[in-house]
Amino acid sequence: MTIPAGSRPDDEAPAVPADAGTGPDDVRVPAPGDPQRSRLPAGAHAALTELMARHHVPGMSVAVTDADGLLCATGLGFRDLAEGLRATSTTSYQWFSMSKIVTATAVLRLADEGRLDLDSPVSTYVPGCVGRQGTPPPRVRQLLSHTAGLGNPLPIRWVRPAERVRSDDRPTVRRLLERHGAPRRTPGGPARYSNVGYLVLAEVVEQVTGEPFAAHVGKAVLEPAGMRDTGFDLSPSAEAATGYVRAPRAMTPVYRAVLPAGIVGARHGEQLSLRPFRAIGAGYGGLMGPAPDVARLLRLHLRDGEMDGARVLQAQTAQAMRRISSLGRPFDVGLAWFRPAADRDTRPAFVEHWGTGGGFRNVMRLYPELGLGIVLMTNGTRPFDHDAAMRTLQRAFR
Repeated sequence: MTIPAGSRPDDEAPAVPADAGTGPDDVRVPAPGDPQRSRLPAGAHAALTELMARHHVPGMSVAVTDADGLLCATGLGFRDLAEGLRATSTTSYQWFSMSKIVTATAVLRLADEGRLDLDSPVSTYVPGCVGRQGTPPPRVRQLLSHTAGLGNPLPIRWVRPAERVRSDDRPTVRRLLERHGAPRRTPGGPARYSNVGYLVLAEVVEQVTGEPFAAHVGKAVLEPAGMRDTGFDLSPSAEAATGYVRAPRAMTPVYRAVLPAGIVGARHGEQLSLRPFRAIGAGYGGLMGPAPDVARLLRLHLRDGEMDGARVLQAQTAQAMRRISSLGRPFDVGLAWFRPAADRDTRPAFVEHWGTGGGFRNVMRLYPELGLGIVLMTNGTRPFDHDAAMRTLQRAFR
């Protein structure tokens, strides 16, 4: 989801105090080799704190992993400004589009099991997803790589207040697919990012399994990966981050008019809070959870599809997911994992996925050659220099 972000001069006072540190909530886990690797080094801590202040990021949770285990998980800043609650390693955030890696993992597991043919027309499973006359039909594989030719409408109202029951979602998703579920471009062209493609993939999963998408993903991916604190809803005891939009006061009524009723909350200085909400359309961006669970997903992929003795994906399938096969703008894409086109020659090479929307901005990155995975989760809407943060942490832990 993307919503209009207001602007203020860059020299305004930052939303995060300069001393917003990791505090006692760091996860200090034994790491292979040098035990000091489990700590966020002082230089990396200082760099992240400065970045947060410069970009007015209220709170951030960080996790770093290798193929053997978690190296570091910590929080900086605040998960809730009004209450003065600090972000910790266990703070839960909206994943938004980082959910697509879980969706893709579930789809590819079905393919590994012989229950789904990636090269079949999508209409085999979702009859409404057909190509224009005279063009080839979109294939399931092309949904994964964002090359199926589907559009990407602004998902500004694809959310609902958290207190509304999930039964509201199905009619809304059906209407979205009826309106946007057919290709607008010839399938097989350059990669063009599409949230709708992953709504369609969730429908494919339901048709193949006969199960609700969220239930199947829980059994097929989240449980074997040990992601116990992540799901399409949160328990009342979860330490959920409050989402914020940095915007001038004059923009408040605009946000109230644009977003569904009940989502815009109170202001805290320059930051406008968003009340708890859920994304409509689990397949494209519905997950919620903490950074260490994202690190488990990264570890699953660093281990080529195996986790704690459970094989979720065949090794060659996990490798294919991160192998860039479709060039495009702004991303070059594998089977869900992507890399900004501007980073084609960057070394060490990486693939990543972002999760951005109203109130939250996240990114997770794999450095396959280094055997390293990093996730940053924040409760601010506006962009920050995540690449600089990633490079800082990559150097600190490798």
